[in-house]
Amino acid sequence: MSQERKFIPLSIAVLTVSDTRTEETDTSGKTLVERLAAAGHRAADKRIVADDIYQIRAIVSAWIADPAIQAVITTGGTGVTGRDGTPEAVAVLFDKTLDGFGEMFRALSYQEIKTSTLQSRALAGVANGTYLFCLPGSASACRTGWDRLIQDQLDYRTRPCNLVELMPRLLEK
Repeated sequence: MSQERKFIPLSIAVLTVSDTRTEETDTSGKTLVERLAAAGHRAADKRIVADDIYQIRAIVSAWIADPAIQAVITTGGTGVTGRDGTPEAVAVLFDKTLDGFGEMFRALSYQEIKTSTLQSRALAGVANGTYLFCLPGSASACRTGWDRLIQDQLDYRTRPCNLVELMPRLLEK
């Protein structure tokens, strides 16, 4: 017997990590906010922060401490240059790492940008019952990450399973 599930909207915060972007030039953050809203979710907050591990970590930490925010998506700072520090800022906050996210993102990205995807350190995990997804800083990478991975996993209607249905159990001891 098949039961149709009802969509559960989430509050999702978006953080653009960049030394140069402004609200006017932040196409990646705008892409994510537009897509999550089109899917029926709510943008709980959207900010731009410099490529600084401690500033990134402070914002993400505040969001994961806020029970009203169920997911955080960052864009930028996942490359290999000296200023790229999003994985170092965020990974230490994880209670659980979703290793498959980075693997899947790079596999999908390979179809679009070939071996350049090996430069991406996209990652995801769970911290204090909040899902965290870290995407590269291009609007194209944000479209790939949201459209092909995150959107379905943050939709309770996705079968056979999704991350939303696990939310009530994320803080189990």
